[in-house]
Order: sequence, then C-alpha cells, then structure tokens
Amino acid sequence: MAVVLGTAGHIDHGKTSLVRALTGIDCDRLGEEKRRGITIELGFAWVDLPGGERLGIVDVPGHERFVKNMVAGAAGVDFVMLVIAADEGVMPQTREHLEICSLLGIRNGFVALTKTDMVEPDWIALVKEDIQRFLQGTFLENAPVFPVSSATGEGLDALRAHILKCAAELPPRRRGDIFRLPVDRVFSMKGHGTVITGTVISGAVSAGDEAGFMPPGLLTRARGLQRHGKPVDTVAAGQRCAVNVQGLDVTEIERGFVLARPGELFSSRRWLLRLTCLSSAPRPLRQRAEIHFHHGTRECPARVVFRERDKLAPGETALAEVRFAEDMVGVFGDHCVLRAYSPLRTVAGGILISPLPPELRRKDPELADKLRLLEQLPNLHERACDGKTEERASLARAVLLLRGRDGADEARLKVLTGLAASALESGLNLLSSKGEALCWDKESRQWISRTAFADLLAACLARAEELHRKDPLKPAFSRNALLSGWSKRLPQRLIQKILDAALKQGRLVVDGEGLRLAGHKVTLAADQAGLRQKLLQAHQRAGLTPPNAKDVLEELGVSAKEAAPVLRLLCEEGALVKIRDGLYYDGAALADILERVRQWFTDHENLDVGALKEILGLSRKYLIALLEYMDNERITVRVGDQRRYRGR
Repeated sequence: MAVVLGTAGHIDHGKTSLVRALTGIDCDRLGEEKRRGITIELGFAWVDLPGGERLGIVDVPGHERFVKNMVAGAAGVDFVMLVIAADEGVMPQTREHLEICSLLGIRNGFVALTKTDMVEPDWIALVKEDIQRFLQGTFLENAPVFPVSSATGEGLDALRAHILKCAAELPPRRRGDIFRLPVDRVFSMKGHGTVITGTVISGAVSAGDEAGFMPPGLLTRARGLQRHGKPVDTVAAGQRCAVNVQGLDVTEIERGFVLARPGELFSSRRWLLRLTCLSSAPRPLRQRAEIHFHHGTRECPARVVFRERDKLAPGETALAEVRFAEDMVGVFGDHCVLRAYSPLRTVAGGILISPLPPELRRKDPELADKLRLLEQLPNLHERACDGKTEERASLARAVLLLRGRDGADEARLKVLTGLAASALESGLNLLSSKGEALCWDKESRQWISRTAFADLLAACLARAEELHRKDPLKPAFSRNALLSGWSKRLPQRLIQKILDAALKQGRLVVDGEGLRLAGHKVTLAADQAGLRQKLLQAHQRAGLTPPNAKDVLEELGVSAKEAAPVLRLLCEEGALVKIRDGLYYDGAALADILERVRQWFTDHENLDVGALKEILGLSRKYLIALLEYMDNERITVRVGDQRRYRGR
C-alpha cells in the first residue's frame, strides 16, 4: 500500500535535518532557504520499503508565516511525524501544526524528539513528560516518542524501523475512485516542458490519459509520470508523483489547482460544511467572518455564513455555508482548515457536506427538511462505506432529495456522495427497483428522486387545469402552452418523461393535435349556449352566402371578444368552418360546395373564378375567398389564374 509521511512542528526544531538524516535527501532546494537556514517551501523525499515500494515524505515549513504552505503539504498525508526539539519543547507552531493535522483528518503518527545531543538525559525525560501532557486528548495521545539526534545519528535506527512498521500497518484510508491530484508545485523542465507534482488523494491516472486542471478547466494530457525520480506507467491513490503535462505553460497552472479527469469535478463558489471552532481559538467565529480557507493545496479568501446563529464559539460544531471569492472543487467528506486574518492563526476546521449545495432560503417551506437531511449526510456516508447496498441507497436517496427538480447525473452524484462508482451504482439500482428514484436519461445517466419527479408531474397537471380554467370552451391545448412556466430550464428528455408518465397514467390524453386532462369536457354557460345556437342558426340560414361575422354580432348585441371562444368551439366541432377572418361557412354548406367542385373536376382539368361562379352562382367576394381556402387546404393547386384538383 502506498502511503505518505508528513512532518509537522515549530521552526528550527530540525524537521528538514531529520528527513535528510533518514533519507539522505536535502528537502531545502531553494537558494533563499539555504541562505536563511529555514524551510519556506514544501520539500519531498522518500524511503525504500520492503517489497520495492517507496514511502513518500513531505517536509513542511515551521515558520508561522508559511503555515499556508504547511497546510498544502499536509493535505495528502497519511501519518505524521511531529517534530519537537528537546532544547525548546512544545512551541506555538507545534500546537498549531498538530491542530491542523487533526482538522485534516490525520489519525496516525508519532513524535520525534530531536536535538537530544544538545541537552542532558534528565532534561529529555522532563521534556517527554511535558509532551505527553500536551498530547492528551489528541490523536497522538498514546503515540510513541522517539529521542533522536540528526547530528550524531542516535536513535535514528529505532525511528526508521518504526516508520517502516507504521507504513506496513496503517489501516487503509477510504478513498473514492475520482482521480484527484492537488498541485503543490509547478515548474518547467528542460526537454520536457511543464511539470506538476502532488499527492494522488484518490483514483489513478496513467501516462497518456486525458486530464484537466480544475477549477479553471484547462484541458491537457498526462504525457509522462514519475515517482521519486523513476518513470512509471500509472500512479494511484496515496502516491506522490510528478506529471509532465501537455500543451500548457507553467504560468497557466497554480498551486491549488487539481488535476482530474474531464467531467469528474464541478466548480462552485458555495460549500456547506460541518464546521468546528477549535477549543483553543481566542474568540468565537462570527457571522460573515472573512477567513483564509484551505482545502487540499489551495488557499482561497472566503466568508462564513451561519444559519440560525450569529457566531460559533470555541469547541462548538454547526452547519455553515462558506462563500468563496474564487471557484473551488471538492468531494463530499473532504477536510478543510480555516485561518483567521487577525491574528493570523488556525481557528476552525470542517468536513465538506455538499460541494454543490442546494439553495437554503428562509421562506422555503422545505428548508427544515433540507437542513435535517444535510445534518444526516455524514452518518449516512459512514454507514454507506461499510458496504451494504441499503445504506448506499439511503445516502443516494438523501442527496437526490436535496437536489430536488435539478436531479443529478452519476458524475455529480459521485462528488456529492463520496462513493466509488460501483458502490453508487448498486445504491441507485436499488432505489430504482423500489421506485424511489428514476433514471430519466439512460445515455447520460441522469437521475431524479421520486418525490421531485412527482412534484414536476403535479406542476404539469396544475398547468393543464389552469389552461382549462382560463379557456373552458377550448377542448384541448398545445404542448407549448402546457409547458409554459413550470418546465423552465428542464431538459427536453425529462419533460418528455413527465408527459409520458401523465399519458401512461391516463391523467392527460391526446385530443387531435393537442392535449387535455382526461376528465375535461367542454361545458357552455347558459348565455354561451344560447349564443352558440344563434350563431349557428344565422350561418345555417345563409347557406352558400354566409353573413359577415361583424354584422351578425352587432345584430345579436355581442362583442367580438365574447363571441370568440364560442366561434372557436363551433369551428373545432366542425359546425362552422372559418374561410378567412370574419367569414364562416356552415359546415354542411361548405361540404356541399366542395362536393360540387369535386364533381366539376371529374369532367374538367381546370377551375377558375368564372367556372366556380357557374357552379355556385355566388358573387366574386365569396368565390375568391373559397378558392384561396381550397388552395390553403391543398384541395386545389393554383397554376396562373387556374386551379387544378389535388383531392384530399
């Protein structure tokens, strides 16, 4: 198993000297570091393990001004070597580094008590007692303390043996299968181009794979890979590596970017965290406080927003929203560190609950349910990681409920649940079999909860009821009218799935070229029924010479607006036929006209205005309107001044 050891501790306590004594590698590579005699940037070394594997070591700076670099280095660490100098004992950065390691979820490690050659043996015993008191209540409470001297070599063999033992016995960390490599260093190498380094915190990548830097979304390819100076074909979770990236300049990449596969990580400027204020914090973390936010190797200015509280006191834990000044990418369960601006020190840490959070508006009637689900996510994830399909399904169901009508594809669900692809798929399949979730697009693997789908279906039917209520004389409505409003921003395939469900359930029915509710019937009010009869009788009496609609309405004392729905209903029923605006024929009369025209064409090839006058005996205004109507209905086709018969 590949693991990474990280150093931690106060400045000048001998971290870099100890790594050099253990490995023969000097981690201080910068000229300024050598001139000043302090570590500024991250340093990297390794130790050969039995079986051919190499243990990566990350050496971090101890100066308080470079704590942000320390956090970046500790992001991919599996266990820590807390370095404390025997001549000084526990110092401020000793405490802060240990707190940071704890906030980052590191749970294994030991203490190296350095510079033992500079103090008396009795003093070493006193310092060890002080260290044990300091470690009480921390994850290193029962950790062994190894007195060593980098100058004389005393104690190094025992320390080296313990490091190898820890590397062999460390319990495996839970890692997803999304490939993620937070960049901690970027440089240009002659003959190779741009090279980045970092620790693979999950997933794996092979030489030649397509990749991208997030959050900017810069596409590239892993041209070549190295581990501790040796070319390799693949690097996996827990391994430090260097990646030669293709097609990008060194100036385009920054520490804090994450190398990932395209389409597997998603940017956001809002995260939801389970946030804990350190017991040692000098004051509460207040509402909307500006902080330095550390995640992986990235530092970003941010602001903390609490719900239903105005501060988080030392030792307290609460759900908090963090709003970033820049785009961020993360996965459920990631650990984060918050540092205050003044005084500049670590004050809190959190676990990422949602990297793509739902909107939490005070007036949202579902707000309480959303907050309850968010609070449950860590426990659901813990149980889901035990390997039971039912627990995986419960986690996926909670995340889909939080996503609401937006739903999520499986790539986003992996980010939101922190589950590996196979574990997530088994949970989703169980939800699908129980009808708790629906995959509405098999091709892109888009999912939505049963509750959200039911809400969308209800919104669709509510719109149908609204259309019938607004226009009760219209037997059916168009698809576009039905989709207006409630379906805004919904994908077309999801809309079609909703309509299919409504039709399959018999709640919507197809009526001609339109749709209507299954129980809808056109019913006329008493005055409308009377108007319908009068309009129909007026046109039936007129026969082949229908009246002008305006004249009829004036005679009846009805406005065009009042008559419009009744006329439309008569046309939809076929009782009247609209020839043009203001001109309607009785359906039976028009059928008689069309039959006479058909008979004409049995003996004649063409029809013109004069011929139609001969057939019907009507004035020109009716004849022209009828000819244009027949052209529009594709009964006839116009050729110059003549018409030829198409039939129907």
